[in-house]
Amino acid sequence: MHSPASQQELQQPKKTLFTRFLDTVEWLGNLLPHPITLFALFCLAILIASGVAGFFEVAVADPRPEGAAGRSADGMIHVVSLLNEEGLQKIVANLVKNFTGFAPLGTVLVAMLGVAIAEHSGLLSSAMRGLVMGASRRMVTLVVVFAGIVSNTASELGYVVLVPLAAMLFHSLGRHPLAGLAAAFAGVSGGYSANLLLGTVDPLLSGITETAAQMIDPAYSVGPEVNWYFMFASTFAITIMGAFVTEKIVEPKLGKYNSEEASEDLGKDKMGKLTSLEKKGLKAAGLAALGVAILLALTIVPENGILRHPETGLVAGSPFLKGIVAFIFVFFAIPGFVYGKVVGSMKNDRDVIDAMAKSMSSMGMYIVLVFFAAQFVAFFKWTNFGQVFAVAGADFLQSIGLTGPMLFFAFILMCGFINLMIGSASAQWAVTAPIFVPMLMLVGYAPETIQAAYRIGDSVTNIITPMMSYFGMILAVATRYQKNLGLGTLISTMLPYSIIFIFGWSIMFYVWVFVLGIPVGPGAATYYNIGG
Repeated sequence: MHSPASQQELQQPKKTLFTRFLDTVEWLGNLLPHPITLFALFCLAILIASGVAGFFEVAVADPRPEGAAGRSADGMIHVVSLLNEEGLQKIVANLVKNFTGFAPLGTVLVAMLGVAIAEHSGLLSSAMRGLVMGASRRMVTLVVVFAGIVSNTASELGYVVLVPLAAMLFHSLGRHPLAGLAAAFAGVSGGYSANLLLGTVDPLLSGITETAAQMIDPAYSVGPEVNWYFMFASTFAITIMGAFVTEKIVEPKLGKYNSEEASEDLGKDKMGKLTSLEKKGLKAAGLAALGVAILLALTIVPENGILRHPETGLVAGSPFLKGIVAFIFVFFAIPGFVYGKVVGSMKNDRDVIDAMAKSMSSMGMYIVLVFFAAQFVAFFKWTNFGQVFAVAGADFLQSIGLTGPMLFFAFILMCGFINLMIGSASAQWAVTAPIFVPMLMLVGYAPETIQAAYRIGDSVTNIITPMMSYFGMILAVATRYQKNLGLGTLISTMLPYSIIFIFGWSIMFYVWVFVLGIPVGPGAATYYNIGG
């Protein structure tokens, strides 16, 4: 006869190796402080580490050719200590400059101003509803995943609007609502970096990449558009993979939905269809977007376009590409206002200003994060730690022979693992870019290609980590349809997407870059020649 304690143990389900792994990831993630605190601690660690390394005169051989900008007279890269009088003076004198000069700050805020007008006018929400609800029963899964990917342009809109909408849509069609939720979540979060249009994440990451690349090449420039070709194509690849996983793996596993499992009376889960006024607004916004696109095309398509490069006449390095963030603002702001004017959600300039102000007020956490991230990036650059780690890491990779394209598979997997614990794309890249961008540049790869690989790893594990900021909200929506659903169930539902995405997207990257030799974006290089 079993004791009460042993009976209780027998009643508990046995944990699999994978379940234990997920528990460990969650436990490790919970040990990490808030990203802002994390960056503050990183700053402190850099100060102490630079003092120790400076005391022991840590240095590596500079791989740059003689006469190159920034190369020291003795041909060595020395760690510079900030834990002294000169270091303190430099920190105090540049504290504000580090913050205001941090490349992603201004670009993201400007892009968000335009997106805010389109979002608060109701344009983005109506467009998403029209796209999803207008799909045929046969195409609905593809359209839900596709809409999730496209919604990334508008930041959190996909999580807040599309994920609950997709669950309701599937339920109304007699399909399992959690399959709809999973499909939308996979598109919004698993396909986070893919998109047809440039969004706020592009200038955010490119600014960090540029700062890291300049540790090796001070004149190197990385624009927001450098991954656009690959991310455009990735939108369709992720859509197909996401729909396949939903219909062939996730939905069969979920089985037939039993409405008794719901935590509330769902009824028929009626969808709010587009009104005639909203349809009229969408048509007007579409015409406005077309007009903006034609005007922009006139500045860049003709050989004498006013926004082509003034000296070479090419698109590469042109004011058009350098000012792409301004065009993101215009492309969302004008159609957004036109839509708002038609439906009555925006009547005058005050409504536009209120929309932009609300958007900026929601960016408070990001601005605070940027302050500490900017200090960390600056400290890392001043100490030369990034270059030292890069040279040492590049030497190690060369010593073990891991310098070919297969290197990127390991890099993507590593980024995906780190993403399990640091869910923010900008926070993770601000920490890892100063090390890996210079390191892989020294091995021979361009920053644009490195950033594209990072974006794969950063996206594919978003859907299985509790550290992702919207994971709790997704779980809350899921429990509406299955009251006893727990964290492990949601993660196991999303895991097939993560596995298929990481292998499928990585193979696509390899074929795109190294087999077909297609650049990842306009003017983007694949290889970097340090001597050139």
